[in-house]
Amino acid sequence: MSEKEVLEILGVKVLLGDSTTVFFNVAKLHTQNKIDVPVIIERSKIPGPTVLVTAGIHGDEINGVEIVRQLIAKGINKPKKGTIICIPVINVFGFIQMDREFPDGRDLNRVFPGSRNGALASRVAHKLTQEVIPHADLILDFHTGGADRFNSAQIRITKGDKSLEELAEVFGAPFIYNSKNLNKSFRNTAFKLGIPMLLFEGGKSFNIDSKITNSGVNGVKRVLHHLGMLRLKYKVTKPKKSSAYIIESKWIRAKYSGMFKASVSINSFVNQDDVIGHITDPYGSFNHFIKAPNSGYLFNINETPLVYQGDAIFHISTKLSDDKS
Repeated sequence: MSEKEVLEILGVKVLLGDSTTVFFNVAKLHTQNKIDVPVIIERSKIPGPTVLVTAGIHGDEINGVEIVRQLIAKGINKPKKGTIICIPVINVFGFIQMDREFPDGRDLNRVFPGSRNGALASRVAHKLTQEVIPHADLILDFHTGGADRFNSAQIRITKGDKSLEELAEVFGAPFIYNSKNLNKSFRNTAFKLGIPMLLFEGGKSFNIDSKITNSGVNGVKRVLHHLGMLRLKYKVTKPKKSSAYIIESKWIRAKYSGMFKASVSINSFVNQDDVIGHITDPYGSFNHFIKAPNSGYLFNINETPLVYQGDAIFHISTKLSDDKS
C-alpha cells in the first residue's frame, strides 16, 4: 500500500475508508488515572487532502470546542475524499479545571514545538509536533477571546500569504485579520513546517454563542467544499457579505476605572468621535463618554462590567485592505 493509503498516527495504522478514534496519551492524574485525548479520524476511500481540525488548546475556550463537536455530531467530518482529523479538546487538563493553562502553569500555545523532556505542556506540544501535525495539509484551529473580551468571528492569517488569503475568503467569517505569528505558538510551528493554518477567533471564554458557532461550522463547510471534501448532503451557504480584511488595528483602553458599558454592538462600523461606550462610578457622580479615536470596525468588545484604568475595552480597525490611505 502507498503512503497515501495508510495513515500511521500515534502508533496506529488507519486505512482509506476507515473511521476510528485513536488516543493521544497526555499524562496521568495524581491518582494514576490516565488522561487520553481522543483524536477522531475519518478517511474516505478516495485519497485526498488531510485536514486537521483542533480546538481547546486553551482549556477555557469552550466555543471553539463546541464548533468541532458540532462538526463531528453532524457528520461533517466524514469526507467525500481525503482525511479529516479532529481533536476537539487538546488541553484536557485545562478543560476539566476550566483553566486556560496546563497544571504546570504554562500556556500550551507559547511552548511549541516543545521538548520531549520538558515540562508537561512542552511534552504535549512536542508530541503534537512530532506525531500529529506533520500529517496535515491544512489546519483549522479554533479559539475564543479571553478575559471577558468578546471577539467577532474572524480568521487570522499572516500578511502576504496569498493561498491563506484565498482560503480565509472562502471561510467567509465577517473579518480577516492580519496577525503576526507569535513565537512558540502552534501557528508559528505549523508555518515553519510548511503547513497552512487558518486560526479562527470568536466569542469569549467560558461561553457558547450560537452566532459564533454557526460562523465556525459554516466556514468549515465552505473550506471543505472548496477542497472537494464536503459530501453532497450538506448545504453550503454563502456569507451575507464579503469578509472585511483588517490590515492594522489598535486597542482602545480605559482612561478611568469604574463601571463600564459599551453602547455599540460587536461588528459595528463607527465613525471618528462617535460615542461607543461610557464609564461611570457606583455613586452617580462620574460619567465618562468613550469616543472612537478613528473610523473603523469594532471587532472586539470587553463585556466585563468593571474596568481599571488601562484595561483594553475595544479593538478597532485602523486600516482595511481596500483603504486608499
